[in-house]
Amino acid sequence: MDQLWANRAASAEAAITKRHLRKLWGLPGTQLGVVAWPAEGKHSRFGTWHYWWQAHLLDCLVDAQVRDPQPERIQRIQRQIRGQRLRNNLRWTNDYYDDMAWLALALERAGRLTGVERPKALATLADQFLNSWVPEDGGGIPWRKQDQFFNAPANGPAGIFLARYDDRLRRAQQMADWIDETLIDPDTHLVFDGIKGGSLVRAQYTYCQGVVLGLETELAARTADEHHGQRVGRLVRAVRDHMAPDGVLKGAGGGDGGLFHGVTARYLALVATTLPENEPADAETRTIARDLVLASARSAWEYRQTVDGLPLFGAFWDRNAEVPTAAGKDAEFVEGAVNASEIPERDLSVQLSGWMLMEAAHTLSDEREPEGPAGTDVPDPAQEEEA
Repeated sequence: MDQLWANRAASAEAAITKRHLRKLWGLPGTQLGVVAWPAEGKHSRFGTWHYWWQAHLLDCLVDAQVRDPQPERIQRIQRQIRGQRLRNNLRWTNDYYDDMAWLALALERAGRLTGVERPKALATLADQFLNSWVPEDGGGIPWRKQDQFFNAPANGPAGIFLARYDDRLRRAQQMADWIDETLIDPDTHLVFDGIKGGSLVRAQYTYCQGVVLGLETELAARTADEHHGQRVGRLVRAVRDHMAPDGVLKGAGGGDGGLFHGVTARYLALVATTLPENEPADAETRTIARDLVLASARSAWEYRQTVDGLPLFGAFWDRNAEVPTAAGKDAEFVEGAVNASEIPERDLSVQLSGWMLMEAAHTLSDEREPEGPAGTDVPDPAQEEEA
């Protein structure tokens, strides 16, 4: 069973590599993911590139290196990091705290698990989250700079990063407590999106649940506070009951939404492998989380298409994937978010979620050691670290 999911994860990686990975502007030693397949010229020239999608591409490359350490993939990880910084005008930061949190998480994992380290980048990004904490304004940290929208998609991943980075557990706990006090639906126990001007934004997205699961699981594993494990159990059951018809995580289409259920699968897998079993209910929580990931992965694989021998995943894991064409409207950035292509399977985000899901299933399909260093014997020839 373990090799089955390893093979499926490898196939998903091969599909992304073939269809999406390209040099940035033809520059040697660089790489980014083309955001659409089939691609138009503007995509291949990286006129559009979507910062946070690239961060998840990096995170998937780290997953793959942990699964199957290869010197060639270390080079892809290095190129991806270099490409992201170059395309971002030689900076690590942008105006969106959620975007920066995703990159920080991927960079931290790349350093810890593959040896491709960017300590100055991590310090720069950590400062962004630490300095944007504004409880006097109702937060939390905001969604973006000069904004009064405080939401789970910013505070969740930033909190996970701070829990893992440089022992910033106190702030991570404050962020988790803010979410629990402010954004939990008393009826379903799901996580609301955020608050704006003191009013709840009541949308409930799968990835909001995922990032809160990740944050609370990290804190359950790193502190003696029993509330964190209890919150994980409550939320895992809420996801099962309200966001996983027939046990399969709900999709949210393409564009940014293409990543939502992939993020949820990643952190459900973290629950299944990492949540301490301090109470009898914790073992059941881990089992529920595992079952949700594996049922979603089986369904996504069953409903995939195969193009040139490689998988193409659907935007919804419980229905047939549609093979995209270059015709029709493609994804575009509007008011701080990327909407979906006419055929959502065209979007890199959708395919990254499928890959992320296969990697998550692989971590759960057999008893495995916790995440540890992989491929760290490969030197990094380019440690450019301008912040």
